[in-house]
Amino acid sequence: MTGPSSAPRGEHAPAPGVAWQTELVRAEQLVNDDAPDPRPNRKTRRAMQRAARKRK
Repeated sequence: MTGPSSAPRGEHAPAPGVAWQTELVRAEQLVNDDAPDPRPNRKTRRAMQRAARKRK
């Protein structure tokens, strides 16, 4: 096993915008009132299935 180097390296900062988005983007979606409800996500579906099994 080797010891620490006698010449420490400086920190490396990535180029701006490479590691994360620098602009906030917000997109609105219009939904008709008579449109069906969207399908619940996986976590919600699993919770509903668990609740239904407990009721039996």
